[in-house]
Amino acid sequence: MPKTRRLETGVSWQQLTTTPADWKAADPALLGTMLAELHLIRAFEETVLELAGEGLVHGPAHSSIGQEGGAVGSIVGLGSTDAVNGSHRGHHQFLAKALTHVSQGTIDPANPVTPAIQGVLQKTLAEILGLAQGYCSGRGGSMHLQWFEAGALGTNAIVGGGAPMATGNAWAQKHSGTRDITINYFGDGAAQIGSVLESMNLAAAWKLPVMFFIENNLYAVSTRADEITADTRFSVRGQGFGIPSWRVDGMDPLAVYLATQAAEERMRAGDGPTIIEAEVYRFFHQNGPYPGSAFGYRPKDEEAEWRARDPLDRVAREMTKLGLIDEAGVAAVREAAKAGMTAAVAELLEADPDSEGKRRIRPDLWPDPGYVDVGVRGDAGELGALTVAEPLEHEGGWRDLKFVDAVSGVMDRRMETDPRIVVLGEDVHRLNGGTNGATKGLAKKYGPDRVLGTPISENAFTGLGGGLALDGRFRPVVEFMYPDFMWVAADQVFNQIGKARHMFGANTPVPFVLRTKVAMGSGYGSQHLMDPAGIFATSPGWRIVAPSTAADYVGLMNAALALEDPVLVIEHVDLYGTADRVPEGDLDYILPPGQAAVRREGSEVTVISYLSMVRHSLEAVEQTGIDAEVIDLRWLDRASIDWDTIGESIRKTNSVLIVEQGAQGTSYGGWLADEIQRRFFDWLDQPVERVTGTEASPSISKVLERAAIARTEEVVAGLERVRLGFGDR
Repeated sequence: MPKTRRLETGVSWQQLTTTPADWKAADPALLGTMLAELHLIRAFEETVLELAGEGLVHGPAHSSIGQEGGAVGSIVGLGSTDAVNGSHRGHHQFLAKALTHVSQGTIDPANPVTPAIQGVLQKTLAEILGLAQGYCSGRGGSMHLQWFEAGALGTNAIVGGGAPMATGNAWAQKHSGTRDITINYFGDGAAQIGSVLESMNLAAAWKLPVMFFIENNLYAVSTRADEITADTRFSVRGQGFGIPSWRVDGMDPLAVYLATQAAEERMRAGDGPTIIEAEVYRFFHQNGPYPGSAFGYRPKDEEAEWRARDPLDRVAREMTKLGLIDEAGVAAVREAAKAGMTAAVAELLEADPDSEGKRRIRPDLWPDPGYVDVGVRGDAGELGALTVAEPLEHEGGWRDLKFVDAVSGVMDRRMETDPRIVVLGEDVHRLNGGTNGATKGLAKKYGPDRVLGTPISENAFTGLGGGLALDGRFRPVVEFMYPDFMWVAADQVFNQIGKARHMFGANTPVPFVLRTKVAMGSGYGSQHLMDPAGIFATSPGWRIVAPSTAADYVGLMNAALALEDPVLVIEHVDLYGTADRVPEGDLDYILPPGQAAVRREGSEVTVISYLSMVRHSLEAVEQTGIDAEVIDLRWLDRASIDWDTIGESIRKTNSVLIVEQGAQGTSYGGWLADEIQRRFFDWLDQPVERVTGTEASPSISKVLERAAIARTEEVVAGLERVRLGFGDR
């Protein structure tokens, strides 16, 4: 019979409930501010539902009515430099932070709508209606509300998507020497999401001042919490990560406030993250003005029980008991909040001249349609003061080195001159520079605060880097050991980092560098060897560089680290060990966007390639004797590609061969061929020809791996197809 003993986590997990003594001890100004914020948010949400009912809200109207107590109780005590981010149901979180910011934490319930507060109400409503005067110029709408000045980092339409970003913001706060904290809000559904759990682990391991605030409203759309998890006390998650946690009645804003104060004390002291689970209830369906019972998934008696616990009534009742307000005073707060919303609506709507008795949004308030793509990326103006140097034109001395030493060398130089740069990824701090030596010497020289070895959790540490980039005080360089791992972090890479600048109104730079390597030919198989260029080129917001020489790598990485946009830097294992050279000097020059390299001049065909396939293309040209012009793209994304060099060559050769190594399905060349044929159709004597790998991802078998990818022999065949004027079409 084995011997067993009960194991304890040793981590605090408490249920906090207020007593009459707590209400009596509370600062009357705090209670008055709570009451005012609750009524302002309630009136705001009622207005949104009213406008949605008139068809004036384009898209969803995720009401927070009933859940206001959790947001107000946790935010009312925060400072402006403390930060919050939230979920798709985030109006109350955003408004609580904005109202607390403009009021400096105190609102007089006798005068709840000051000019500053009126401005918040109108600007937030304008954003939800998609209007130009909104905080994100109408691009964010209901689910993407951001106001950095107030510490509102942005609500998030992806369930659990904000947790890594909040964790990154907390890292920035801690390493900037502040006592600020970040709160990440999400619902019961997100408590099972990998990004949330990964972020909890990362925050606990690095003792970051972030609170994971769970709004447990019992339902994910129509599915009850007890249908999706064995333990519906979602704060139990903290026990697995060593995070102290509190459960509170979210319909009691003071209970939430007291739990938050206790959690804040720990976080501001540097003791790491916390969890608060607030039991709340949304009075309406997932979206729109009807209760859940109208859709058959909630009983009416349950809804009635929770409505009787309305947080607005609770605060008013307790304040009345204490003689701080009377029924008339409460009614006056309610009417003032409603009047504020009436005034906000009056500024945004007018009578519809084409439909008697109806209203419409004032036409002059819509964004200019010409603004649609502005801010997908920045204009790269930040590179203007830097030294541009073209290695092909370098006339000075050269220094011999391996390609991979240029990778680590330029990062060393930039970290030496820019203390904002931090490097993070799996094993980057070990093995003398990670698995390939690309970060050699950096950990020893710059220490664990700037070279961060991460857990195996791409979603969390990529999003953490995104949070750092949005914060602006640091420049993260994140490494994916292999590009296929981007699928694990796809939400953070594409939904969050890539879209953030544009989605939040082009107001927020995203200086983020993602390094990865193509490893085709190394035998690592189908889940490690892809070329990510095609995926990133067809995803908004990303710039892409793909160097084929060490000298180019220096200039391209320097540009990437100076840009205010996310940049993917693709490397290739075939290049790492090759003998190469860089110009003698300080490695400070840049190769800006829009600057391809002509590696060989020719007149018969334009060969376009990148990374190691540039060398294979040059070898193939020599073998065939075809007078080809070989262009090394360097910059691959839509905004950065050098169309002038490509166009000049096509007008001379009248034919194009695009060369890449990887699989057809995720091909970069498919997009590029389409763009070339639309731009330069009149100069093409034949369709654009392409060299790629096969449909399959490379296999482990050495023979099958070689059959799946392109190298010199495949380029030779492609050149012959161009010469004959036909191909596999």
